[in-house]
Amino acid sequence: MAASPPSPPSAASRPPRAPRSSGSQRRARTPCPLPTLEGLSPSCVALPPGPWATVLDFFCERFSLVPREDWVARMRCGRVMDAQGRQVTPERPYAKDLRVWYYRELPHEPVVAGEAPVLFQDDWLVVADKPHFLPVIPSGRYVRETLLVRLKKQLGLDALVPIHRIDRETAGLVVFAIQPATRGAYQRLFEQRAVAKRYEALVHWPPPRPLPAVYRSRLESVFMRSEETPGEANSETAIEVLAEHGHFAHLALRPHTGRKHQLRAHCCALGVPILGDGIYPELRAEGADDFAQPLQLLAQEIRFTDPVTGAERCFTSQRRLSLPV
Repeated sequence: MAASPPSPPSAASRPPRAPRSSGSQRRARTPCPLPTLEGLSPSCVALPPGPWATVLDFFCERFSLVPREDWVARMRCGRVMDAQGRQVTPERPYAKDLRVWYYRELPHEPVVAGEAPVLFQDDWLVVADKPHFLPVIPSGRYVRETLLVRLKKQLGLDALVPIHRIDRETAGLVVFAIQPATRGAYQRLFEQRAVAKRYEALVHWPPPRPLPAVYRSRLESVFMRSEETPGEANSETAIEVLAEHGHFAHLALRPHTGRKHQLRAHCCALGVPILGDGIYPELRAEGADDFAQPLQLLAQEIRFTDPVTGAERCFTSQRRLSLPV
């Protein structure tokens, strides 16, 4: 039986946070002139100094994945606006510091198979069970095919925001905040390490030496990877072997820190890389996702004390990892 997750540190053991600035000290936010479009929130860009004759010329250079004729069509139909709610036409002269709102839409976005069932929803939180390969938020080649945009469209919650992230290749639990007023309280749980997280992984086996109960190392981000470097440890993972299956093993992993790719990098460093990993130990070519052999890493459980309601929250993924046949 798996051991209980470690208890989150008490509030008394954490250093006090610096006071936030008052509302009068904060810069007023510019109202958005465009609505959410099928779950996709508009983006805003402030035009920098440059040689462009028109706003269209800037957009074509800045967002080169979108053909010029697509930008012309979007501008003609009112899907590009300035901060005053005026339509930006293809002929509009370029003006430094002009704030322009638009939708991030890609002409040939990859489709990600798999559903993301909602496991829990109340007035403050949504918890979804993400499939492998689905990004949490729009980035790079993915905009609409992301968990955030899918949920905003499905639930009609325009203010929905994830309060933490997991890798695109990882499956399992992602928690979202519904209300802007309480979002910060939930995000601070993760900043202050007041959340107990349990992952499961299938790894190559056996290890070159016995696995430690707790592994610590210094991880630094290098290009698309995290690499171990000399120096004081900044990452820590508790490790438990749940079962051995010949050349594979089933592990429970409890990260006590949240470094980029921490669990993947730690397993690789210990000589037991996670099955299906396209980054560790070797970087797979971009766009070479193997959908038949996903990364066997699952965000399986998450626990915390709700800072808004005071309730003890415990969410568990319905997904299961599968050994290769």
